[in-house]
Amino acid sequence: MSPRVSDLLGGLAPSATLAVDAKAKALKAAGEPVIGYGAGEPDFPTPVHIVEAAAKACYDPANYKYTPTAGLPELRDAVVAKSMRDSGLEISASQVLVTNGGKHAVATAFMSVLNPGDEVLIPAPFWTTYPEAVYLTGATAVPVMTSEANGFHVTVDDLERARTPKTKLLVFVSPSNPSGAVVAPEEVAAIGRWAAEHDVWVLCDEIYEHLVYGDARFVSMPVVAPELGDRWIVVNGVAKSYAMTGWRVGWMIAAPDVMNAAINYQSQTTSNISNISQRAAIAALTGDLMAVGEMRTVFDRRRQTMSAMLNAIDGISCAEPEGAFYCYPNVTGLLGRSLGGRVANSSAELAEVLLETIKIAVVPGEAFGTPGFFRLSYALGDDDLKEGLERLGAFVAAG
Repeated sequence: MSPRVSDLLGGLAPSATLAVDAKAKALKAAGEPVIGYGAGEPDFPTPVHIVEAAAKACYDPANYKYTPTAGLPELRDAVVAKSMRDSGLEISASQVLVTNGGKHAVATAFMSVLNPGDEVLIPAPFWTTYPEAVYLTGATAVPVMTSEANGFHVTVDDLERARTPKTKLLVFVSPSNPSGAVVAPEEVAAIGRWAAEHDVWVLCDEIYEHLVYGDARFVSMPVVAPELGDRWIVVNGVAKSYAMTGWRVGWMIAAPDVMNAAINYQSQTTSNISNISQRAAIAALTGDLMAVGEMRTVFDRRRQTMSAMLNAIDGISCAEPEGAFYCYPNVTGLLGRSLGGRVANSSAELAEVLLETIKIAVVPGEAFGTPGFFRLSYALGDDDLKEGLERLGAFVAAG
C-alpha cells in the first residue's frame, strides 16, 4: 500500500521549538508546575494603542473584504518609512509583501528564488525553520559551523570553505536565534562583499533588530554592503519587537522581479493577510519605539541574570548574549553524569530528563544544528526565570 501522506511532507520535520512549547503547556494545563523556556515569545502584552487600532478596525466594513494580496497600501508605506528610520534601507512600497508572520516571509522568500539542486548556506546554530523551508523548495540546506570561541559569529572564511558552484543563497541572521550573537558592522559589510563577489544571494532575517544590548549594534547588510546590488531579500515582522507573536504579520522586501513572483505565489496560497492584524501593524510601525525600549530594558536585565545563573552551575558554560532574547549554554559538561539517578548522553536526552524530573522545558541544541547546547528564552517572567534555573542548579548539585 502506498503512503497516504506525500513524500514531500512526509520528509518535513515539525518545529522543535513549537513542539517543546506545546508539551510544556499541556503539562502545565494538567497541573504540573512546568516552567517553559522554549518559545521565543515576549511575556509582555501588545501595547494598548496597537490593540485599540485593531478594535477600531473591526468596525470598518472595508476590513471585511479581500484587500490587495501584497498588503494594505498604508502598511506597505509604513514598512518603507520604518526601514529608512530604523536601518537606513531605502526601498519603495512596490518592493514590500506583507506575509502571515516572519516565518511565512522566510518560506516565501525561499520559494521565490530557489530551485532544486541549489545550495543554501545556513550558519549554525540556526533557527529550526530555515533548513526545513529550504527542503520544501527542493534545494539543499548546507550548515556552516561557527565557533563558540568567537561567540558564534560566522566569518568570511567559514562561508568560503562551504561555498560550491551550487551555492545560491546565504541565510544571514543578526541578532541570532538561538545564540544571541550580533555580528559587528564591519563583519556584516565584509560578508556582504564576499556574497557580491561570488554572486550569492543573501536572505537577511532582521526580526530581532531592536533587541541588541551593551555595545552591540544592528546594521542591515544591504545598507552596509551596497555591492550586493539587488541580490538580497530582507524579512522582518512585528512579532518580537512589539510583543505581537499571535497577530501574525511579517513582511518580505525584494527586487521587483522577485517580488512579482512572491506576490503571485501568495495569491495562490493565502491571498491577503488578515486586515485587522494589518491595521494593528500599521499602528505599531507608525508609532514611537517607547514600548520597544521598555521591553529591551527588561530583556537586558534578564539576559544578565540568566547567563550569570547558568554559569554558576557546574558543567554549564554560557556566553552572555548580545541580542535577541535567548541564552545558548554549552551543557556538554552534564552529559554522561548521573543526575537524579539518570544519565543523559545527548542534549536531547538531557532536555527530556529535565522536563520529566524538575519540570523545566528547554529546546536541545540538536534542533539548531549544534548538539551539546540548550536554548533558553528569557522572554518569560522574572520569577519563573529564576525559579527554573534554581531548580536546575539544585538538580545538578544533588547529582
